[in-house]
Amino acid sequence: MTGSTRGPNDPQRRERILDAALDVVAEHGAIKVTYRKIAEAAGVPLGSLTYYFDDMQHLLTAAFTRLAESVSTRYGALLEAARTPEEAEAAVVEIICGKVWGTDRNLLLSYELYAFATRHPELREVVRSWMQASRKSLARHFDPLTARALDVLVEGFSIHNSFDTRPTNRADVSSVVRAVAARSACADSASR
Repeated sequence: MTGSTRGPNDPQRRERILDAALDVVAEHGAIKVTYRKIAEAAGVPLGSLTYYFDDMQHLLTAAFTRLAESVSTRYGALLEAARTPEEAEAAVVEIICGKVWGTDRNLLLSYELYAFATRHPELREVVRSWMQASRKSLARHFDPLTARALDVLVEGFSIHNSFDTRPTNRADVSSVVRAVAARSACADSASR
């Protein structure tokens, strides 16, 4: 079949499978993912999944890693662009209140990852790597303890705001971020 993107030499097949796996997880939950559902969603033969991935654990690890890297890239870019402490604080507020997650779907997928990783230790490394990337981005501007606290704020506010009927507004988030960041400034001046 000339011009087919689904032939044996399809260079995007692996990525389509990973995207489809995340779509299936978002729709059905990680616990209900099957090779058949993923193959159907990706538009690939069922055998393609085992060609690229040894087992479902390997496939889900790769898919969740892709999600984590995507969100971490957006998260890191905002903090990298910050040049002053105030800009760094504003970047944290944007991470919490803006669209760093990209979509509500990505936030849902992060819940799935956390829940699935609690029962599948091999996926905990994906979560740990994601947390390390976030803290590394924050550490450009804040001491390690403050970076950790701000990372917890990002996660906590994101989760709470996604469920709360009255999410915390940007001004209040900014006040909390400023208060936590002030701890960093106090620690810096005390060490001088």
